[in-house]
Amino acid sequence: MVTLRSIAPTAPLSAEQRTAAIAALRDTELDILVIGGGIVGTGSALDAVTRGLNVGMVEARDWASGTSSRSSKLVHGGIRYLEQLDFRLVREALKERGLLLQRLAPHLVRPVRFLYPVTKPIFERLYIGAGMLLYDLLSYTGGRPPGVPHHRHLTRGQMLRAAPSLRADAFRGGLTYYDAQVDDARYVSTLARTASFYGAHVANRVRVEDFVKVGERVVGVLAHDLETGEKFEVRAKQVVNATGVWTDDTQAMVGTRGQFKVRASKGVHLVVPRDRFQSKLGLLLRTEKSVLFVIPWGRHWLIGTTDTDWDLDKAHPAATAADIDYLLAHVNKVLAVPLTRDDVEGVYAGLRPLLAGESDLTSKLSREHIVAHSVPGLVVVAGGKWTTYRIMAKDAVDAAVDALDGKISPSITEEVALLGAEGYRAAWNKRAALARSYDVHKSRVEHLLNRYGVLATEVLELVRATPSLAEALPGADDYIAAEIVYATSAEGALHLDDVLARRTRISIEAWDRGVSAAPVAAELMADVLGWDKARTQTEVERYLQRVDAELASQKQPDDESADRVRLAAPDIVSE
Repeated sequence: MVTLRSIAPTAPLSAEQRTAAIAALRDTELDILVIGGGIVGTGSALDAVTRGLNVGMVEARDWASGTSSRSSKLVHGGIRYLEQLDFRLVREALKERGLLLQRLAPHLVRPVRFLYPVTKPIFERLYIGAGMLLYDLLSYTGGRPPGVPHHRHLTRGQMLRAAPSLRADAFRGGLTYYDAQVDDARYVSTLARTASFYGAHVANRVRVEDFVKVGERVVGVLAHDLETGEKFEVRAKQVVNATGVWTDDTQAMVGTRGQFKVRASKGVHLVVPRDRFQSKLGLLLRTEKSVLFVIPWGRHWLIGTTDTDWDLDKAHPAATAADIDYLLAHVNKVLAVPLTRDDVEGVYAGLRPLLAGESDLTSKLSREHIVAHSVPGLVVVAGGKWTTYRIMAKDAVDAAVDALDGKISPSITEEVALLGAEGYRAAWNKRAALARSYDVHKSRVEHLLNRYGVLATEVLELVRATPSLAEALPGADDYIAAEIVYATSAEGALHLDDVLARRTRISIEAWDRGVSAAPVAAELMADVLGWDKARTQTEVERYLQRVDAELASQKQPDDESADRVRLAAPDIVSE
């Protein structure tokens, strides 16, 4: 039998672990409490706990349920920021890209090749080529190889052979370059699990409703367990506010005026089947406002993004018909056979937390981040971009540590790989043997390795014990039943929405948005969590209501009407 060894034990995020974490949050004083379970919050928890601190983290909804699961799913230096002369940000992001690809998460982050078509064969090629050369050079300044090949120039013939579905008369040639991509939600849940493995007390569906203060100093929070209804205090020497687009709302609880403002920018992405047009490469296209990415995503394309101001409901930003038409119109300018609304199988909208400036255009607001001690005992971290989350987390914990007594280790997360990463490349080389050992198809093993790394064997052991768990979910052939069981027993999923929208991406990848898979997935979760028939049915009904509301909102002409229609579906909480 072929076996793979990972760090043991692998610290599952189970319902029992959550109960134990809440008990620890309630009964002990922490060194640092992190509020927010997105990419920056989970990164901060891992940074703090690996310094040897007693750490807690709470998230009001699910891990990555906000911005961090609705990004462009790119790990990139931000080539467009070179035009804004923001070389420091690009250099920093490229260093992080190489680190994620080669050390921290090679099982979750992988290279992706993009084509930049040119219409002016001399000036534009020289201008863009110079930018891409600088991009390549900056990628070497982080102390390690970049982990991806250099850019290349293509003739029009070469470009059309690589992307035969492009209009032949739209371009005069092009350039290709590499960045990287990631399943953002899976990365965050793995990051939370890694923090838990190292000793952080992490709990989702725990909402912070107020700060506890002694004089002007924050000494903890009043928390509300939305699963049980229990309210309790969490005491901490330092609290880190990493709540993204909710930063201003969280800061308002302190009762003092914030030092800066965070503004939300809505970004909408479309999911289109891979067979709707032929291309071996992703695309980077200029628009009148910013850039448009067409990103290969398994058996799909992701097309995005928009960049518009949003001041409505932050939990459920809604895409409109206008957003969808905008993206289709821009991508259709370069396709020989245009896409239609009928080709769109999924749509998602997310909010970027941007530091508010003088400009009214969100595309011009800063992607830099700020860390500040807004009041004694409370550190706030805001802004930034997904790729540089580790730097943001380090800076936030540095600020919190400065206020703690004693000598505390500096950040070591540059060397702390996520669970599943150690031994991944060896596992990939043995994938055929693994497939024979577990009597599953090699492509299924590859799928699992690219989602779980060496922890894929834990999913495969579920299949070995219960062979029926090898069956694909209805309407979602890429995912098997064992992944739902594993998400519930080891990855902290508490609701049906958690597994269909974030532990898997069925809600945006399936033609029916996960409607067919919902009853089967709910039954699998019920076996793990002990739901009765009524609770199981309620979970399915809530998910279907969410799908109906999202589909209806995407037919609305403007943000206000789309927001109103989307909020008709009840939120997925138990109080």
